[in-house]
Amino acid sequence: MNPSASGWIKKLFKDVNPEKTFKNKDLEVFYTDFRACGFIYGSNVAIVDDLVENKDLEADEICKLNLATALLIAYTNHQTSQDFYTEVDTFYNKINITKTSFLQDLLGSKNSEDKVERIINKRIQIDDNLIDKSFNYFITNALLFVDVLAFRNYLKTGKVTDDIIQKYEAVIESIVLNTLNTKKNKTDYDNSLINLFEQSLRYQRDTVLIFSEAINTVDTNLFARYCLDLAAMATWTDAKIDNEEETFLNNLGEKLNLSQDETNEASKTIENFYKTYRKKVPLLGSKNIVKTFYDNSSNMVLKLIKRNSKRLTKELSESKELLVLISQSTIRDLSKGEQKKIQDQLLDIFKSVPSLAIFLLPGGALLLPLVVKFIPKLLPSAFDDNRIDDEEE
Repeated sequence: MNPSASGWIKKLFKDVNPEKTFKNKDLEVFYTDFRACGFIYGSNVAIVDDLVENKDLEADEICKLNLATALLIAYTNHQTSQDFYTEVDTFYNKINITKTSFLQDLLGSKNSEDKVERIINKRIQIDDNLIDKSFNYFITNALLFVDVLAFRNYLKTGKVTDDIIQKYEAVIESIVLNTLNTKKNKTDYDNSLINLFEQSLRYQRDTVLIFSEAINTVDTNLFARYCLDLAAMATWTDAKIDNEEETFLNNLGEKLNLSQDETNEASKTIENFYKTYRKKVPLLGSKNIVKTFYDNSSNMVLKLIKRNSKRLTKELSESKELLVLISQSTIRDLSKGEQKKIQDQLLDIFKSVPSLAIFLLPGGALLLPLVVKFIPKLLPSAFDDNRIDDEEE
C-alpha cells in the first residue's frame, strides 16, 4: 500500500475488511491501540494495531492511514445510508477544512474516493517552511483526534458545525496550558512552547476557557481519556514528572471522572512511549524543536518580505494606524489590545498578497513579531530614528 499514490483508501478497505474487523468495536475499543502507535500523541511511529503491513512508510503516510482508519471505525459503528466517502466529504466540507481554489475545483476530480484522499492529505499537510516537521507531529497532528470525535458526533446527530471543533479545542487548550503551567520554574523554552501550542490551534481565541468550565464541558469517557493523555504528554516536556505535575494529573483524572487505573495508565504509557521511541520522537519540549522553529521561521520571513517588498510597502502606506503601532513597538512594549490590532491588520494585508498566505495558517501568527521586526527595512528612514543601513555599519 502506498498512501502517497491514488487509490490507497480503496486498498485499505480491501486489506482491512471494516465490517469484519471494526463492527461492534467502536473507538473506545481501539483507543489504546491509537495511543500505542502514537496517533494520539501526534507522533505516528506505527500503523494502528498493525492492521496493514508497514513497508518503510514515512510518518506522514502512517498518519494518513491512522486518521483514515479512525474515521472508518467511527463510520462502521454508526447507522447511515451514505457511503464512507460521502460522509467524510460532507463532514469536512461542513467544517470548512476543504476550501479550494477555483482552479482546483475546475481541474480536480469529482470522484468521491479521490476527494476524500485529497481531504485527508490536506488535513495533515503543514508547510515545512512554517513549522518544522518534528514540531508538526507533536501538536498539529496530535489534534487530529478532534476530527475523529467530531466526525463520530456528526454520524450520531447528522449535524456538525465549527462550534463542536471549537468546543473540543477550547477544552484541550485550557487543560494542556494548565498542565504546562504547573511547572514551578519555567524556562524561556517552556514559555515558547506554550506560545507555540496556543498558535497551533485551528481557532484562535482572545481568552483561554476557564479550567473548571473546560472540565465540565468534557462529556464522554473517550474525550476525557484523550484530554488526560494530552496532559500527560505535556508533563513530559522535560523527560520527567515532578511532584506538582503528578498531583495535577491525579487531580485531573479525578475531575474527569476517570479511575485511578486510567490515570496511572496515561502516565505510564507516555513514559513508555518516549523511552521506546526516543530515537524517532524527540520530546515535546526539546530545545532544538523550539529553537529550530524560530530560526527557520526568521529566514523564511525575511525571504518573503524581500520578495514582496513593493507590494507590502504599498499596502502598509495605506494603513496609518498600523504604521504608528509598529513604530511604537520599537521603543516600548505594546498592550495586548495594540498587539491584537497589529495582528488583525497585518493578516488583512496578507490576504491581499497571495504568497504571504502562509501567515494565515494555524501557527502563522507566531511569525508576526518577526514580520514587525523586518518591516522597518521597507519604510523611510524617518520611521526609525535609530536605523543604521547595512552599508553604514
